[in-house]
Formats: sequence, C-alpha cells, structure tokens
Amino acid sequence: MLYSGGKDSSAMLHLFDQARRDLGFAFQVHAGAFPHHRYTQAEKHRLANYWQARNVNITWHAVAATDDELNEGSEPCHKCQQIRKKLLQRYLLKTAPPWNEVVLVISYSLWDLVSYTLENLLGGLLAQPNEVTGVDQRFLETAQRFYPLLEMKEGYQIFRPLIRFNDTEIEALINVHKIPVLAIPCAHKSHRPKRVLGQYYASQELRFDYDRVLTFARDVLNLPEKSVFRSLSKEDYLGRVF
Repeated sequence: MLYSGGKDSSAMLHLFDQARRDLGFAFQVHAGAFPHHRYTQAEKHRLANYWQARNVNITWHAVAATDDELNEGSEPCHKCQQIRKKLLQRYLLKTAPPWNEVVLVISYSLWDLVSYTLENLLGGLLAQPNEVTGVDQRFLETAQRFYPLLEMKEGYQIFRPLIRFNDTEIEALINVHKIPVLAIPCAHKSHRPKRVLGQYYASQELRFDYDRVLTFARDVLNLPEKSVFRSLSKEDYLGRVF
C-alpha cells in the first residue's frame, strides 16, 4: 500500500485497517518521504504514532533527491511524482517479491479521474509516444488509472479502491474518524492543475458518478482496454506507465 499522509491515502489506510480485522489479511505500508520540506521528523513521528497505536507500521523510504531539484524547470509536481515512482520501482524490482502474491494499492479518487478527463480533452501537452505501445505517454499513464483493478500477466494486481468516491466523501470519512493527515502544505501546490480543478468542483458543490465518468472517457477519449496494460511486462509497466 502506498501512503503519502494525504487525505486519500489516509482514508484508504483506515478502510484497509478495518477490512483486515474482518477478513484476516496482512498488508505493508510504504511511504516515500518527499519533498523533504513536507516530511519533517516531527510530522513523520506524529503520523506514525497514530498508526502504530492501530497496529499499522509505516515503512518510510529515504529519498536521495533534494527539494532544490523541484525548482529546476516548470513542472515541479511532475518531477516529484517521477522521483517517488522511481523509488517504488527500484524497491519492487530489487526485493523481487513473489509477483503472484503482490497487490499494489493506490489512492486515486474519482475527482482525479474527472481531472484527467478534462486534461486530455483540453490537451496542451506535448505528445510523448510510449516506446512499447506507441500511445502518448501521459495519456497511457492517466488512462490506466480509470480501472479499479488491473490483473497483470506476471500475476500481480493494481488496486484503486477510492476511484468511486468523490473527494467530499473522503473528507467526511477523515473528519468523522479524526484521522490525522500531513499538515505541512507543499510549496508547489499551486502548480497542480488537478488541485485547482478540485477547488472548483468543491466551490460549485459538484458530485460525480464513476460509471458515467468511465463511460464518457471510453466514448470520448478512447481509453485503452485492460488488455493493453496486462500485456506489458512488469519492467515496462512499473518503469514507464505506473
């Protein structure tokens, strides 16, 4: 399970903690503590202490990159995401787990999907064809996030349990259960289009339905079928698409 300390991953971790008590499964929680100005020792201890009290241990992975690297260029959020993704890729490929026993749990929400739909409708991004599929790189990355579950050919699975939930529903769960979230804002938060769009959805009191969003995206954006992603090797998927 990938944990950032934000509301989405915190809500997901809460739900999985409840589910394991009923269903008796085990899971690991991994966090890439980057950018460093958000993940101070005090913040990590505060969050870790709460989850340890619930018998959930978080593995904090050190990130060699510096925050200064995010100031180079015009896309700090994309660069940050790439740094964190590479950390996960290296960890998975290095530890070489039994792949048919791996389920990667990721906390994208329904509002993320709506924002990806708008992003691809409006365009404005330079096409970067994937070397394996020939499809625009960014579109390939966002398209696979519309599927709650991807079962990959090596036997591992990608699970996104929150993509049927609006952000307001996630925030309500966080508030009701008093779950702590990362308190230090990112210095680059204004660079994230989906954050700006999320503020708009909230101000207009918009709510979305997953099935309608998926149908629209399939019809208008021509989302690739699951088989396109299933056909990728773990090296290609984790290294280029995930």
